[in-house]
Amino acid sequence: MSDSKFTTPVIQELLDSELSERSPIASLQEKILAIRNSLRPGQQQMADWQSGPLAISAVPGAGKSTGMAAAAAIAIARQYERSSSRRQLVVVTFTRSAAANIKAKIRKFLRDDLSLPQTGFFVYTLHGLALNIANRHSDLSGLQLENVILITPTQSHRFIRTAVEQWIVNNPDVYLRLLEGHQFDGEETERLRRQSVLRTEVLPELANTVIHEAKSSGISPELLREWSKQTTDEYAILSVAAGLYEQYQNLMRSRDFIDYDDMILAALRVLENDSARRIEQNQIFAVFEDEAQDSSPLQTQLLEILASNREYQQENSSLPTPNSQLPTPNSQLPTPNSPLLTPNLALSTQHSALLNPNSALSTQDSALLTPNSQLSTQDSALPTPNSGLSTQDSALLTPNSALSTQDSALNLVRVGDPNQAINSTFTPADPIYFRQFCEECDRIERLATMDRAGRSTRIIIEAANFALKWINNQWLATTKTNNKQQIPDNRQVPFRLQTIRPVEVGDPQANANPAPVGRGLELHTPRDIHHTVELLSQRVIELFGEDPTKNSAAILVRENRQGRWLAEALTPLCKEHKITLYDVGERDRRSHVPQEILALLQFCDRPHSPDYLKAALEALVQRQLIPTQDLNALASLPEEFLYPGPLAAPQPETVQKAARLCRNLLRARLELPLYQLISFLALTLNYDQAELATADKLAERVNQQIAGNSSMGGMLSALSEIVSSERFEPVETEDSEERYTRRGQLTIITMHKAKGLDWDYVFLPFLHENLIPGRFWVPPQSQFLGDFTLSEVARAQIRATLHEESIIPDVSQAWEVAKNLKTSEEYRLLYVAMTRAKLLLWMSAAQKAPFTWSKPDNLQEQAPCPVFPALKRQFPECVVNSTLSKMNN
Repeated sequence: MSDSKFTTPVIQELLDSELSERSPIASLQEKILAIRNSLRPGQQQMADWQSGPLAISAVPGAGKSTGMAAAAAIAIARQYERSSSRRQLVVVTFTRSAAANIKAKIRKFLRDDLSLPQTGFFVYTLHGLALNIANRHSDLSGLQLENVILITPTQSHRFIRTAVEQWIVNNPDVYLRLLEGHQFDGEETERLRRQSVLRTEVLPELANTVIHEAKSSGISPELLREWSKQTTDEYAILSVAAGLYEQYQNLMRSRDFIDYDDMILAALRVLENDSARRIEQNQIFAVFEDEAQDSSPLQTQLLEILASNREYQQENSSLPTPNSQLPTPNSQLPTPNSPLLTPNLALSTQHSALLNPNSALSTQDSALLTPNSQLSTQDSALPTPNSGLSTQDSALLTPNSALSTQDSALNLVRVGDPNQAINSTFTPADPIYFRQFCEECDRIERLATMDRAGRSTRIIIEAANFALKWINNQWLATTKTNNKQQIPDNRQVPFRLQTIRPVEVGDPQANANPAPVGRGLELHTPRDIHHTVELLSQRVIELFGEDPTKNSAAILVRENRQGRWLAEALTPLCKEHKITLYDVGERDRRSHVPQEILALLQFCDRPHSPDYLKAALEALVQRQLIPTQDLNALASLPEEFLYPGPLAAPQPETVQKAARLCRNLLRARLELPLYQLISFLALTLNYDQAELATADKLAERVNQQIAGNSSMGGMLSALSEIVSSERFEPVETEDSEERYTRRGQLTIITMHKAKGLDWDYVFLPFLHENLIPGRFWVPPQSQFLGDFTLSEVARAQIRATLHEESIIPDVSQAWEVAKNLKTSEEYRLLYVAMTRAKLLLWMSAAQKAPFTWSKPDNLQEQAPCPVFPALKRQFPECVVNSTLSKMNN
């Protein structure tokens, strides 16, 4: 747990006294039963967990987090009766916000419903858990936090680019083969063009994809080379990928950098050691995992090792039932200061938190895990992806291995929804492992299904269920047509057949399955995207009505470019009707802090540059520190603007204000040490709390990176690289869910980011086939290699091997597999978007739309998403005549 109030060692007698006063045996038993009886059937199965593996497959809106929190609180209460036990429950989830949410719910159950101390559990993200383990055993993991830096490289990162260049130097013959492609006449201009495409696009994309895919699965470059020998493609794609991967690893080690996969590998390195593994396992009585469909193979391995403890199973072989005798008032309580999970590690400030909001650390609010740090590890002992785990753990380290009787000691509860797996085509997450876990648990009767959901009105549930079944049927029909001799692989169908059902009468959720607004489901076919905005605007005005603070609404888009276009189109309307418009993509796409700081520092370094002066002035205008004015006129003559001579014309007040602020920046450059400049600029820009925390995170990252060579040039170089080639995430100091779902607000958000959220009204415009499910296409500039992309072929080949398929697919087969993976995930994304709505789901597919949203004015006829016409046929009463100027509720 993260709050210092609950991580400080507590005197045992005080806790015993607290139990004596607050928790008589009968009363606590009744309270446990009261919690259980207040849950839905699927949630009750989770609350009844005693030991062993348990899979929970939950539909959208079924109350996963509430059910898990209740089950966790009940498990902790039962743990109290084991008088000699100091073991803890570990709860793991995907993001910081989700971890904070479930931690608060567990505390509430313990405090308000069970009258128990809020101890005995910890909530982590997967990377936070790995860091905690690796840091406690730094001699085994190789992590020395004061020595290295955590990065999240993109394919344009210098390490990726350098790895490509070094690979080309070391493999000239293979590079020449790639350069020739399918056909090449030797023309010099074409050779130069292909060289540019290979060096800047094809090979960096291949490296970025394979490094994440292989490393997150514990695959070494050597193993990739072995797999490559089983393939017959002319380019030896896996061998090329292995070489790029190897160069990347060498560069990371040489510069003392690590990435997120290295954290998981470091923890697994610790668990290879028998003694360390026993220490870790003996502090845990169970592991509960939320959002299990988003785990990667290595993350699954880590949890299975920690949850495996036969000694604990033996010493607690006689487990209580839900109605069994509960702890005596003087039973010994689990204390929060066990060596495993005490978050009082001596971490430096710059490592006090580490991860971005979508891959965050544990929710520990203590010095360990605040949101502004970089991780470190000692180069000489950097975790490598080919570090083998001990033989005795081999059974645990196969995520898709079948559960057996010996796995009864695997005290692991995994909760997720494979139908909401929407990250597998751009992250190493693979929903097949959770599906297999569900299947194996079902075989031993340890699968529970949470299929009752109270979020949405019934017509929305019916539409989502129909879309799921229709997509699966279409996929199976297409697969049979294309592969007449093969039986379709049900593991690869887009959806697990799981129907959402409304809640039963008397469900505890307030206003469960609410009455619809209007028809509940509205299906529009506007003339074009401009007509779409007209219809959407009209409906928004009607829904918000006289009191816009009563309801929440969101427009879910497939791409951020759609969101930017919509925000521009809707801003005047929202201002007129006093509706708050919140464009999540604009604010959260990347932190603006590094770019603004870089602009000011470049000006401070070269104040006579018109370009740098203009960029600095634009940042100041955007922050509303100086009035809007003709910046080109000011920047054209920097000396005259900054230091006007006695003969110069008097400057207007607005210009004087801008000049004074710029001169103050230059003065700070002369008077302040380099390491204080970023913090000073953040204060000058009048940043809020979250922005200041982000600036501190940025300053510590930059100062650490230029340590030993501190100069303005080094600082600018480090900042430029962060801005251009890294995903530098901002620090969040408020609940993002609350920020996105405020009442009276129209939120524009991508379908991916909307997962886990809900609104009263949800709008899904621009549902076209070219985006959902989209088409796999080969960029024209790289078609000389063939009608496929190297990166997607490599991904499909790696996954086929991990899935233990008999042969590695050839290039054409792998390309088809990759297309199917993308199609499946896009349809799951649409399903997620549809199930965000409570009262009204508004969907549209305009007859004319852009082929690419980088050119929104270039309209052409576009086919709708295949599901959309099927929905119109299934729900004709919900089809809206788009020629009507006004609709009735």
